[in-house]
Amino acid sequence: MTWQRASILPVWIVALAGAILIGVVVPPESRLLWVALLFAVIVLGSFAVQLAIRRKEGFVSRVMSSTGGSLLILAAATLVYVFLQ
Repeated sequence: MTWQRASILPVWIVALAGAILIGVVVPPESRLLWVALLFAVIVLGSFAVQLAIRRKEGFVSRVMSSTGGSLLILAAATLVYVFLQ
Protein backbone atom coordinates (compact mmCIF):
# COMPACT_ATOMS: atom_id res chain seq x y z
CA MET A 1 0.00 0.00 0.00
CA THR A 2 1.40 3.37 -0.98
CA TRP A 3 1.66 6.22 1.47
CA GLN A 4 -0.89 8.20 -0.53
CA ARG A 5 -3.53 5.52 -0.09
CA ALA A 6 -2.53 5.04 3.54
CA SER A 7 -3.26 8.72 4.15
CA ILE A 8 -6.75 8.49 2.61
CA LEU A 9 -8.06 5.30 4.21
CA PRO A 10 -8.12 6.56 7.83
CA VAL A 11 -10.47 9.37 6.83
CA TRP A 12 -12.80 6.89 5.13
CA ILE A 13 -12.71 4.65 8.20
CA VAL A 14 -13.68 7.59 10.42
CA ALA A 15 -16.56 8.38 8.06
CA LEU A 16 -17.81 4.80 8.16
CA ALA A 17 -17.44 4.50 11.93
CA GLY A 18 -19.16 7.86 12.44
CA ALA A 19 -22.03 6.90 10.15
CA ILE A 20 -22.56 3.64 12.04
CA LEU A 21 -22.37 5.44 15.38
CA ILE A 22 -24.91 8.03 14.22
CA GLY A 23 -27.25 5.28 13.08
CA VAL A 24 -27.05 3.52 16.44
CA VAL A 25 -26.97 6.41 18.93
CA VAL A 26 -28.76 9.39 17.40
CA PRO A 27 -32.57 9.53 17.21
CA PRO A 28 -33.94 9.38 13.64
CA GLU A 29 -35.13 12.99 13.55
CA SER A 30 -31.62 14.33 14.28
CA ARG A 31 -29.52 12.07 12.05
CA LEU A 32 -29.23 14.41 9.07
CA LEU A 33 -27.90 17.20 11.28
CA TRP A 34 -25.28 14.88 12.73
CA VAL A 35 -24.28 13.62 9.28
CA ALA A 36 -23.62 17.22 8.22
CA LEU A 37 -21.57 17.83 11.36
CA LEU A 38 -19.62 14.63 10.78
CA PHE A 39 -18.84 15.70 7.23
CA ALA A 40 -17.52 19.05 8.50
CA VAL A 41 -15.26 17.21 10.95
CA ILE A 42 -14.11 14.89 8.17
CA VAL A 43 -13.17 17.79 5.90
CA LEU A 44 -11.11 19.38 8.66
CA GLY A 45 -9.59 16.02 9.56
CA SER A 46 -8.73 15.36 5.95
CA PHE A 47 -6.81 18.62 5.75
CA ALA A 48 -5.06 17.84 9.04
CA VAL A 49 -3.97 14.38 7.88
CA GLN A 50 -2.70 15.64 4.54
CA LEU A 51 -0.87 18.58 6.07
CA ALA A 52 0.75 16.26 8.62
CA ILE A 53 2.31 14.29 5.75
CA ARG A 54 4.23 17.41 4.66
CA ARG A 55 4.27 16.53 0.98
CA LYS A 56 2.90 19.07 -1.42
CA GLU A 57 2.89 16.74 -4.43
CA GLY A 58 -0.67 15.55 -4.95
CA PHE A 59 -2.09 17.44 -1.96
CA VAL A 60 -5.27 18.51 -3.74
CA SER A 61 -5.97 15.08 -5.19
CA ARG A 62 -5.42 13.40 -1.79
CA VAL A 63 -7.79 15.85 -0.07
CA MET A 64 -10.34 15.38 -2.86
CA SER A 65 -10.09 11.60 -2.57
CA SER A 66 -10.46 11.72 1.20
CA THR A 67 -13.46 14.03 1.24
CA GLY A 68 -15.05 12.59 -1.91
CA GLY A 69 -14.92 9.03 -0.63
CA SER A 70 -16.24 10.15 2.73
CA LEU A 71 -19.07 12.00 1.01
CA LEU A 72 -20.05 8.82 -0.83
CA ILE A 73 -19.97 6.84 2.42
CA LEU A 74 -22.15 9.40 4.18
CA ALA A 75 -24.54 9.59 1.22
CA ALA A 76 -25.00 5.82 1.35
CA ALA A 77 -25.54 5.99 5.10
CA THR A 78 -28.12 8.74 4.63
CA LEU A 79 -30.03 6.56 2.16
CA VAL A 80 -30.01 3.75 4.70
CA TYR A 81 -31.29 6.12 7.39
CA VAL A 82 -34.12 7.30 5.13
CA PHE A 83 -35.24 3.80 4.19
CA LEU A 84 -35.07 2.53 7.79
CA GLN A 85 -37.27 5.28 9.22
